[in-house]
Amino acid sequence: MHLDAIDMRILSEIQEDASLTNAELAARVGLSASPCLARVRALDEAGIITRRVALLDPVMLGADVSVFIQVTLEKQTEALLDVFEAAMARFPEVMECYLMTGDSDYLLRVVVRDTVALQHFIVDRLSKTRGVANIRSSFALKQVKYKTALPLEALATPRTRR
Repeated sequence: MHLDAIDMRILSEIQEDASLTNAELAARVGLSASPCLARVRALDEAGIITRRVALLDPVMLGADVSVFIQVTLEKQTEALLDVFEAAMARFPEVMECYLMTGDSDYLLRVVVRDTVALQHFIVDRLSKTRGVANIRSSFALKQVKYKTALPLEALATPRTRR
């Protein structure tokens, strides 16, 4: 799907506030409501917009501990990778999971209430996941930057910047 400047403005606006009504979005991007809705639907159908969510404050909800965990598997077979990834998908504490290059096989971002909850997660769940050989964790002391919006301007081709 070719994205023009209006599509990019629509994406930029809804990345910042997905609760905008179609009329509000249309006004912000300089379209009438009907063509704006058609463009949003096309972006949805193309898979560019994958979902709309509300972002919650983890600290306000008692999730005070954010931890990055490096996991090394016994071996990198497709079967073990699949088992590990399926397990991570089931663990609600795992916010992000990446297959990595380098010293560890996976990098997880985990959010828990406190260190006791982290201990239970690591000892009772993560370490018992088939194929896990090594676990190293690092606590985040302070979140310096957190974004969910993609840098559309930096990703735009010269054609979509007009």
